[in-house]
Amino acid sequence: MTATASRPVSGRRESAPLTVVGVYTAGGLLTVAALGDTFWHGLAEPRTALAFGVLIAVGELARWGALPGEREPAPLGAAGALAYALLGENAGRATTHGVLQTVAVVVAAALAGAVPHVARGRGPALDHMARRILTVGFAALCFQPLYNAEDLRERCGEGPFYALLLLLLLVLTALCDAVLAALILRARTRHPFGPLLRDELRALLHIGSAVCATGVVIALAAAVAGLWALPVFCVPLLLTQLSFRRYAAVRTTYRQTIASLARATEIAGYTPHGHARRVAELSRAVGRELGLSGSELTVLEYAALMHDIGQLSLVDPVPEGATALLPFAEQRRIALLGGAVVRQTGVPAAVAVVVERQADPYREQPLPARIVRAVNAYDDLAGESASASGPLSALERLRLGTGHDYQPEVVESLARVLSRGGPAAGGAG
Repeated sequence: MTATASRPVSGRRESAPLTVVGVYTAGGLLTVAALGDTFWHGLAEPRTALAFGVLIAVGELARWGALPGEREPAPLGAAGALAYALLGENAGRATTHGVLQTVAVVVAAALAGAVPHVARGRGPALDHMARRILTVGFAALCFQPLYNAEDLRERCGEGPFYALLLLLLLVLTALCDAVLAALILRARTRHPFGPLLRDELRALLHIGSAVCATGVVIALAAAVAGLWALPVFCVPLLLTQLSFRRYAAVRTTYRQTIASLARATEIAGYTPHGHARRVAELSRAVGRELGLSGSELTVLEYAALMHDIGQLSLVDPVPEGATALLPFAEQRRIALLGGAVVRQTGVPAAVAVVVERQADPYREQPLPARIVRAVNAYDDLAGESASASGPLSALERLRLGTGHDYQPEVVESLARVLSRGGPAAGGAG
């Protein structure tokens, strides 16, 4: 099989989506306004600003060893920025730093903490920086003017009403950050906005909830105990971050193990080189297009990587590993053999079900199995021809089989993904 199998139907791809440009522009304008105002009027409460700036910079330095795909690679920095935005008092005295100084301190500290990473060619992503600036600006804009209003401070300055106010602002800030992240991903990948937003909101329940809780606790503690509260209340988040990193590392190793197992068919000569990887990447992109959630995408990716593992039980290899060209009975036998093998590897049972059901008529399959079947057939059929018409011909043959073998919605989603540039446009969710 040649590389034609992964060739997009159309190479058109937007390099700078307008939504992303708009987010960058808003973040840049807010940064310029904040830095300019702070330089012009001077730094209010420099000792407090320095303490929170150091906390944020240390949090950015803690990016060392951050794993690809982490939603929040600098949780301590994010918590410190949120705490500074929601800081109303310091050791019983009302603060006066305001919205623009909050943004200026966060930007300056984040840039200072990013210097070692930039020196190593691993600076923070612009998407992440723009989100951080806009989210902190939103939180400070919601909180600082309200708290500095004397009437409101007298009513809600302490007690349960103050805690409820912070909780409400916390929810609004988290929603703002999730919407921004989903909009940026939507602009870059063209995946449906709803599932992307749902994944972002679910991510808030993990490291995001720890960031939000730590930010509020620091703000509340500093109001009573002063700046000494910063190092004390950062320890739980540091431990949480360490645990999360170890968990993410285990997941990465787990995925690499599955990918290595999937390559057994290639090493044994049963399937062409890169077939399992191509099917997994394209299946994940199609799953995103169809609105699958993060956990569903993980099951889909694992099943796609291991969908041909049943071929190892065959005495004679299938020519070019193209199971889509075999009779239905033979396809089903290979699928059942693959499911039996997958069940012995310790992966979730849902992965084995997808592998076992990939040869069934699509009306009897779960959606992940429909996706794997269609994408596998596309890769097999597109590899038959080394000409530019191979992918187009493969899609047409899939469309002709939508009466029984392939779900029409899956085939059309596959066509849309390919028209945007193939798996590279799908992103890793």
